[in-house]
Amino acid sequence: MTAEDPAIDWLLESDEPAIRYRTRTWLLGQSETSAAVRRDRKEAWGGPIVSTLLDFTPEAKADPYRKWWGLHWRLVSLAYFALPSDEAKVREKLDEGIDAELTWIANPRRLEAPQRLRKDGLYLSDASMEGNALYAASRLGHERDERVGSLVEALRKWQWPDGGWNCDGAASGYRSSFHESWATAIGLASYYHATGNPEALAAARRTAELLLDHRLFRTLKDGELIHSSFVVLHWPAYWHYDFLGGLRVLNAVDRALLRDPRAADALDLLEEKRLPDGRFQAGRAWWQRQSNATSAVDVIDWGKGQPSEVLTLQALAILKAAGRGG
Repeated sequence: MTAEDPAIDWLLESDEPAIRYRTRTWLLGQSETSAAVRRDRKEAWGGPIVSTLLDFTPEAKADPYRKWWGLHWRLVSLAYFALPSDEAKVREKLDEGIDAELTWIANPRRLEAPQRLRKDGLYLSDASMEGNALYAASRLGHERDERVGSLVEALRKWQWPDGGWNCDGAASGYRSSFHESWATAIGLASYYHATGNPEALAAARRTAELLLDHRLFRTLKDGELIHSSFVVLHWPAYWHYDFLGGLRVLNAVDRALLRDPRAADALDLLEEKRLPDGRFQAGRAWWQRQSNATSAVDVIDWGKGQPSEVLTLQALAILKAAGRGG
């Protein structure tokens, strides 16, 4: 990719320094020592989106899973950028937020609840919760916390034979839930990249194989679409699965998987979703603006009905990793 791409130009003009920083490093491959990268990196934690996400209010910490406003979701969105935490004040706030998150989600009473075990020996789990927490902790500098290790062990124990996870007690046991599995696999892969833990990578790779078997959004029986929402772009997706989430799994586990022939349909679809000017726009939003008094309010207005900077950054990064970057 080059700076002559109009979508790249647009991202480099963003008011969000984190967007500019990751455009330079992820898409253009610029060195951390370049003047422009150093400038955007220095300013990144003060950008309007990042600074708002970093504001862990008492209310957000008291109800961390509140959709989509709680601490849990703020950490997931922050973790996406994987910004270096060079400043002591930033590090202190991150440590405080992740400690609160782990105190809640890694509580042994949650992880070891006996009602999780089905009669057939499979475990029921809303694994995307632990998976997203693992993702945030691993990308924000807490991968060595013993509570993070307990999340990894729980997720490995709860994984179903097909490579995913499921919270549906009525499920046959033959297939797990893509919704519960994609973010979980990314969390495990992120933990591997932070620690080198091979068991976490093996678990995430099993999920990647599950998705590839389905070409990321097709049934095994006849290749038809599994669900209409699977082929719609969303940002943020939170725990909901779509084909971009599947591509993110492949990229997180091993970017070589993006060149697997079974990923071609999803990559073709991603290219088809690109607007004439090279940008990407979400087809649906799972969140509401704070002006709407609903339970699905996000602390960030990610933009509706218009091209999305973060979605464009992610989609172009996937295409580049797949060798389709132009």
